[in-house]
Amino acid sequence: MVGIILASHGEFAEGILQSGAMIFGEQENVKAITLMPSEGPEDVKAKMKTAIASFDDQEEVLFLVDLWGGTPFNQANTLFEEHKEKWAIVAGMNLPMVIEAYASRLSMTSAQEIAASIIETAKDGVKVKPEELEPKETKAAASQTSSVGAPGKMKYVLVRIDSRLLHGQVATTWTKTTGPTRIIVVSDTVAQDELRKKLIQQAAPPGVKAHVVPVDQMIKIANDEEHFGNERALLLFENPQDVLRAVKGGVPFHEINVGSMAHSIGKVQPNKVLALDQKDIDTFKELKESGISFDVRKVPGDSKANMDGIIKRAQEELNKQK
Repeated sequence: MVGIILASHGEFAEGILQSGAMIFGEQENVKAITLMPSEGPEDVKAKMKTAIASFDDQEEVLFLVDLWGGTPFNQANTLFEEHKEKWAIVAGMNLPMVIEAYASRLSMTSAQEIAASIIETAKDGVKVKPEELEPKETKAAASQTSSVGAPGKMKYVLVRIDSRLLHGQVATTWTKTTGPTRIIVVSDTVAQDELRKKLIQQAAPPGVKAHVVPVDQMIKIANDEEHFGNERALLLFENPQDVLRAVKGGVPFHEINVGSMAHSIGKVQPNKVLALDQKDIDTFKELKESGISFDVRKVPGDSKANMDGIIKRAQEELNKQK
């Protein structure tokens, strides 16, 4: 696996390492290198050498640095000179760049290949409001993402239950690994909330449109054979009850990624990210009887948890409360 050095003036690198872990999960072979006010160039170089020595593969190293020409860049560059056939340096580090680098490691084994692949994502992560301030070419590119109109039914790259709906882990990791053209939040409640709808649409990653539709509208879209043949949809549900309605209405998917269900009064928490009540348990059982399988994990890099075991523990905890 390609090793990654995050390097910055001050504690920026430590902060972006923590932010990346929150969104993409803890990462192996990634180190944060900081240049503190009391330190000099040789201190940074020594830290970088120690970090690289800890990597599983020291032949493939990618440096993500904050500023071109700054001390972290310069010290990375002195090390790079002896490995320029394989290593790479990218300056202008931001969180979309880091997440893209993490995701790229799942399919790429070359530091230079990853470096080339993350540039556009880093640029696309820079946006401005009001939109009128965006450069004209940026707005023009964003307007060319629609693929509605082709004959055929919509395809589903991921169906996820997540009480937070569209947030960082979905907008980066899952979008990167599944490649949707559209993210669709399926919820009667959210469809009636104009503020939440607007926030969800604004949270869509570059090149992907986000929509909010009621469950009945999603069923109509799923059965439309005339207009969505080019569409690859990532569906987000708040709860299993809405999923069951969609399944009964004919939305054709066979697996659900169960990512997060928030705790509330009357629910028990059989693991760190899922909270269930009796209604949830009964609904998951009915979904299983309908032929639906469950992929229980927050991010693609997590190990899959056993849904049957989670339901059993939740039922036992609820029975104790009676």
